[in-house]
Formats: sequence, C-alpha cells, structure tokens
Amino acid sequence: MPVLVEMGWGGQVQTPEEILWTDISRRVDLMQGVTITRGASDELSEIQPGTATLTLDNADGALTPGNPSSPFAPYVRRNAPIRISQAVMPVQSGAAPYPVSMLGDTFDDGVVDLVLWPASYGGVTEVDGRARIPLVPGSSASYQSARTWVLAGSQIAVKVAKLPAANGSSAAAARFMVNATTSGTRAGFTYNALTGTLRCVSEVGFSDGAGVTLTYSSIDHLWLRLREASGVLRWETSPDGWDWTARRTLATPAWVATGQVVVDLPASRTGGTADYVEWDLLGAQVRPRFYGMVNEWPVQWEGLLSSVYISATDLFKRLNRQPPLRSMLGMEVLTRDTTTGRFSFPAAYFPLAEPVESAAAGSVVGAGIGALASTQVGSGGALVFGEDGVPETGETAPTFTPASATAGRYLVGDLGPQMAADATTWAINVQVWIKTSTAGRAILGLSDPLRTSQLVLSLNGSGVLTVESTQDGTALVVGTSSSGNLADGAWHHVVYDGSGKRVYVDGASVSGTLLATSSPDLRTIYVGGYRSARLFSGQIAHLSLHLANGPVGSVYAVTSDARTGFSGESSDWRVERLARYAGLDSVTVLGNTFDPIASQGPAGTSIVARLQEVETTESGKLYAERDYYGLAYQSRDLRYNPSADAETFAIAYADVEPGIQLADDDQKLCNQVEASRPNGATQIVTDAPSVAEFGAYEQQLNVLKTSDAAVTDAASWLVFRYADPDPELREVPIEAATMPEFLDILDADISSYFTVYDLPAQSSALEMRVTVEGYTETIKEQSHLIQFRTSASARDSIWILDDPDYSVLGSTTRLAY
Repeated sequence: MPVLVEMGWGGQVQTPEEILWTDISRRVDLMQGVTITRGASDELSEIQPGTATLTLDNADGALTPGNPSSPFAPYVRRNAPIRISQAVMPVQSGAAPYPVSMLGDTFDDGVVDLVLWPASYGGVTEVDGRARIPLVPGSSASYQSARTWVLAGSQIAVKVAKLPAANGSSAAAARFMVNATTSGTRAGFTYNALTGTLRCVSEVGFSDGAGVTLTYSSIDHLWLRLREASGVLRWETSPDGWDWTARRTLATPAWVATGQVVVDLPASRTGGTADYVEWDLLGAQVRPRFYGMVNEWPVQWEGLLSSVYISATDLFKRLNRQPPLRSMLGMEVLTRDTTTGRFSFPAAYFPLAEPVESAAAGSVVGAGIGALASTQVGSGGALVFGEDGVPETGETAPTFTPASATAGRYLVGDLGPQMAADATTWAINVQVWIKTSTAGRAILGLSDPLRTSQLVLSLNGSGVLTVESTQDGTALVVGTSSSGNLADGAWHHVVYDGSGKRVYVDGASVSGTLLATSSPDLRTIYVGGYRSARLFSGQIAHLSLHLANGPVGSVYAVTSDARTGFSGESSDWRVERLARYAGLDSVTVLGNTFDPIASQGPAGTSIVARLQEVETTESGKLYAERDYYGLAYQSRDLRYNPSADAETFAIAYADVEPGIQLADDDQKLCNQVEASRPNGATQIVTDAPSVAEFGAYEQQLNVLKTSDAAVTDAASWLVFRYADPDPELREVPIEAATMPEFLDILDADISSYFTVYDLPAQSSALEMRVTVEGYTETIKEQSHLIQFRTSASARDSIWILDDPDYSVLGSTTRLAY
C-alpha cells in the first residue's frame, strides 16, 4: 500500500487552502519506513504534539537547504508544510462484473498492466509511478479498461499528477470517464487545456449541454471522483483525496444502473506541440496520517550517496512557539471577528500597559503608527503608567491626574500616513476603557493636520458620553448619547461605531443623536484630553482604532464581557475562543456535555496552557487534526457507555502482533482527591474502602469550575473511575496492512473503540473493549504496524436505569459527570 508524502513548498502550514502540494513519495526510504506518533500515553496524560520521522533520498541534492539548483529552492527550509497519507489500494475479488471501486493501479511498476487496461492505445506508458498519456497533434491515446466494471453503488477516484498545456493547439483535452455500452454515452471529467477549465459531464452523443464547468484549481481539484449511491450520481473533487466536495449531482442515468462500464482516460489535441497528461493512484482510498511542519533538513552522506532524515511536528509546534497571551480583553481586541458581510481590522491598538517609568505608549498593531508621547500642558499635574488597570486582566493602565482642565499631562501621537489614507476610505471605529469621577472632560480626539476633520469622544458636564465631529472645518457638532453618568468611578467600556453612528457602553447600544458620518485623513490622536484642554482625570486603557466597511459596533461591544474573562461560557465556546486567539479558524467539537468554565482573563500564560486548562477542567480531549491545520475538542460524554455499534473495528487475539499485555497495577489508582477552583473552596473526595485496602493514593485537582458543587463532581468522577481500576490492555500492536479491516483500523483515532476478542483462556475476560488514547505507527513497503495505546472502555460507563448492561449494582452504577 503506497504511502503518500507531500510537501507544501513555499506555503504556510496555517493556510492549507493556499498550499500547492508536491508529491515526494518516491524519495521516501520505505526500508526504514515512516514513523508517526500521536496522542497520549494513557487517558490521564496530556496529549502530546504529534510527530513524524522519515528518511528521504537526496541523491540529486534537491533536498539540500540553500542549494540554488534545487527545483524546490528556496523553500527547502525549516517549518515547510508536510502531509502524510496512506493510499489504500483496492483488492479485486469475486467474479465479474466487479464494482468499479475494485479497480486500482498505482502505476509503479513501469509497465502498463494489460489485464487492467487491455484496450489501451496511442503509446501510453508508465513513468516515475504515473500513468502517462501522450497528446500528439492529430491523434488520441488512452488507458482503457475492459468492460467488466459496474458503477452503480460504487465509485472510482484518481489523482491529477500533471495536466497538459495548450501548446498552440486549437483543441487539447484530457478526460477521466466512465463509458456506457453505447458509444458517446459516458460520464466523468473533461479538462480543457485551452480554457483551463474542468467540466463535469454526463454525455449522450458525446455532448452535455448541462455540464458544470469549473475553473480548474490545482489545489482544490487535485483529486477527482465519480460516485453513485442511492440513485444519485456525484462528481466530486478533493484537495487531498480525503475531504470531498460535490461539484455536480444528477439522478443516476439508466445506463449506470443497468450496464457494465469501461473506465477510460483519453487525451487528444488537434495541433501545436506534443504534450502529455499524467494520472496517479487510480482507485486509491486515502487515509490522512499526519499534517504538520518539518523541523529540520539534516543532510548526511555515505560516500556519494546522500539522504535527509527529517522530523516533523503537528500544529502544536506552532502553538507552543506563540508568545504568552495578552489578557482575554486584549486578545478580543486583536482577534474579534466581524459579522457576516462586513470586513474590519484593528488599525491601531494601544494597550496602555507600559511599566511605571514609561513616558510614552505604543501600538502593538498597524504600520507606521507613532507612539503616544506624554505631553505637558500648562504646569502641574501628572501621568503615571503601570497602575492597576481593568480588573481581572492582569494588565496595568496609566492614571491621568491633571491640576485642572487645562493643566497637566496627556498623550499625543501621529497615526501616520497609512492610517490617514485608510480613514478616507474606511469608517473609523473606536473602543476604549475609561474610569473617572470627573465629568466635563475629553476621553480622546482625532484630527487631520489642518483640523478640517475632527472626532472627539468626551463626557459632558453630567458625565454623559458625547461624540463631537466635523468634516468641513466648521465648529464641532455635539451628539449626545443616553449613556447616563459614566463619571461614577467605575470602569466602563465605550465603543464608537463610525458607520452606524452609534455608541455602545458596557456592551449595550445606547441611543442618541450622533452626526458623525465619515472622518477622512485623520492622523493626529490625543488621549486624555483634546488639543490642550478638557484634560481627563482618571484612567484610560485598551484603546483601539478599527477600520471597517460597515456597522460593526455590536461586534466590538462584546469585548465588554472580557472584563470577567467570559466566566460562565461553555467549555466548547472557550476552546473555540482560544483557538481564535491562536489564529485558528475553527475547531471540530465532538460530544454534547460542555459545562460552564471560569475566567482565564489575566495575561501571561501560553495558548497551549490555557487550552489544556479547559481540557483538564472538563475531562475532555484536545488534539491536532491529522488531515489539516485544526484542533479537535472532545467532551467527556463522547466516551460514555461505548456500544458495539460505535466500534471502529474488532480484532481476534490471534491477529494481534506479539507484545500485548494485561496490566493490573497501581499506575492509575486514585482514591483521594483534593480539589479546588479559583476563589472557591478546597474539597476532598475519598473512597474509603479503597483507602482501607490499598492505602491513600492522593491527587491534586485544580479546575476552572464556576461552582464548588461542580468541583465535587469532577473529583468524584476521578475517584469513582480509579479507586480500584480493573485489569486492562494498555497496548495493542496490529499489523494493519494484512487485515481485511485495513481501512477501519486506519480510521481509529483518539477516543475510538475497538474490541480484542478470543483472548487466551488465562485472561480475566475472553474479550475486552478498549479506547484509543494514542498510537505509534510505522509504515513500510507492504507493512503498516500500529501500536495502539489504549485504556479500558468500561471505565467510562455510566448508570442507566433498568439497563441490563449499565445498571449492574457495584459494577456499572457510576453516576454521570
């Protein structure tokens, strides 16, 4: 079974949708094999970053970093994206007619298989593991099978290895077709080299006026598949042979359901210069094994032979490299998504969290944004950085203490020419946190150099938020909101939406007449006053300017909830929020039980540490996907009461490789837990019978629960499961390539179940169901050895009233958590 190793030269691992993959599978040393490690050692351990190691042939120097003659230069470098898959080829069995899914060819032996392709013509060959079909002017060629296949209820896929160019011809095409018995009646894909289009066709008389035409993408259409199921014929494409997108669907034509078909790969051109098309891995079913980045390219020599032994790590490498997070409030400012149909971005963000000795504040985003310099007006007054900021953020803020409204210090800065130009095109939005007991002062202001355009956020004499603006150099027009008195000595979050002409205070929209519509050419910014007057008395923090193409104030208003670290939101939402902070677009959430989680508001911890806090708090599982740059988060209930229907596969003990063991020790024993939560009680949960029999096995449990009762539940769940663990299989080695259930075995991932049955008579049970916690696999020529690390599935069973399996007194009466 071929291993498929692809490099994303020049791409970024975090943007797989933009990577043009290069197949380097023929360079892989399959004598040493490809080794991949994934998951955790057991269910109580943290899941580790996934890794892959493999040796590549470098005889031509193409994989030597810095080699300018390499066809991959200059992209042979650290952190290059890599993905590894297993291409499982079909096995033909039974008697004709065969399902077309049994037709498979790797094209690796250098000889056209005349049993599979007896009707081939036109000089087709196999070159470098690919089927090559020439496009010679004035003639045609094809790989063509015998008429022994059936498409109904089946499928056939192929990988595009190389497509032809137009080369001066008036017509040049390559096709992947399934032909009916009637000439010209067929279905499949046609690539037009002149237009660069891929057409999904169901032809009669060699024509289909309703065909679906796509602009060919070498990324999205790398794999093509024709599939029939339940009366529907589907044309599908895939970037990796695993994740398919339907490009056309059609009620199954009658000839598909009634006749035997030919698989045809024809190509032709009318003129110009000869060229060819290449196909690969026809009929393969792909199973992704690893997605990550190469850590290094160490070149080594033995005489004149050269090889590269590389290691790669999944997305946790990138996550672990990220700097400590800002507070959740700060991260919301930087990453808050906008509503559908809107586009916005932070053009400047001044956290104002500089240390006490600072005399200026800087923006952490934006090009050409100048620092906010402490500026004296009149005499007296003070501006001190590094004082207590917005509560629960762990970040400081400056305190403005003017001697009067016209004497003291405030901040002045130059937003730069780019910001000024952008503000002419985009609407400006402002969000800021304030704390004051003094009304009648300006929070901040912006203006162009000539003060033709001005925008000021201020508090009037009653402490009510106002927006003052002009776009033509005339006097400022004051718009008064209905915010109520904000000069009350408390922190308030203020958002000004320049497009919607609205303001939001502490997350809620407040009404008022706001006349500001646009603010072109804004460049100078004043913070803590405006133009040497109305100096602010109090604190200002987390000032950000956002440019947008429509109303987005309601989106930024949500940042108000970050003051409490979003305490009480469900754990799945928290994981998705943290993933956004890490630059991940989405998280695959599995399961249904997601409890409220406490604040993780303060700055200073890493993204991985925060994710693992959630994982531990909820007894869930968090890991990197193995087919793309993404996270998966499983709730604990995904493992409740595993049934035979949920099993990925079952395997006889006789089919397991040597090395399986039945473990019964105190490695996981836990009968006393001291549990706590932030600002909550410390509680102890004990299983007295277990302590009496084995002695105390203590464990500390610190979780981000929102109530003491939830802490007790979490501690009880741990003690219930491990006060007296039953014997279990902790490792199950399987030579998957020899198993009829090869595909099912490859589908097994973290938290999958399988059963080992017909255990030896000396075993405590004749069969045991286990849960996958992780695995190490080694892929070699005709070998795929997977060493599954497992736990006892029964440990996650919970009580169900009157159920024959899950209400057995003293055995399966464990209450759910």
